[in-house]
Amino acid sequence: MIHVCPLSRLDETVRRSGAGHLISLTTAGMAVPRPEVIAPADHLALTMHDIAEARDGMTAPAQAHVDRLLGFARGWDRRRPVVVHCYAGISRSPAAAYILAAALAPQCCERDLAETLRRLAPSATPNARLVALADERLGRGGRMMAAIAAIGRGCDAYEGTPFRLAPAEA
Repeated sequence: MIHVCPLSRLDETVRRSGAGHLISLTTAGMAVPRPEVIAPADHLALTMHDIAEARDGMTAPAQAHVDRLLGFARGWDRRRPVVVHCYAGISRSPAAAYILAAALAPQCCERDLAETLRRLAPSATPNARLVALADERLGRGGRMMAAIAAIGRGCDAYEGTPFRLAPAEA
């Protein structure tokens, strides 16, 4: 199971889910204390800004980020949940959850998975650049990008409500 939350709900989500793995998608310099129940080897920290295009002075999501995310997914034994978080739980972490679910269930329909994501997370607006890079790496032929574009921008929110996504749900 993949649990998604904003930074403000990280400790609570890790505790309630019984997670054994953690993925943090944050900007440089943002302090993210790793919950004690998560071993250092089971925590992936990816540093990038929440942008869809390169901008001066900012770190755009890159193929290396997606490759590390997919590598972490391959090493996750799935016996205990993984928690994925970013600052607000609206863009980077829902994108990462969508990517993980698609990677772990290669037979899934990208559109069904995106629609499930929308139903579970009305405020989610998955980062388009992360999704595009993963779509290419996973050989999905643009279907992941099209599915995320089809669900559109999420409703306005300061931060997302925690949700969980199972790779087999789609």
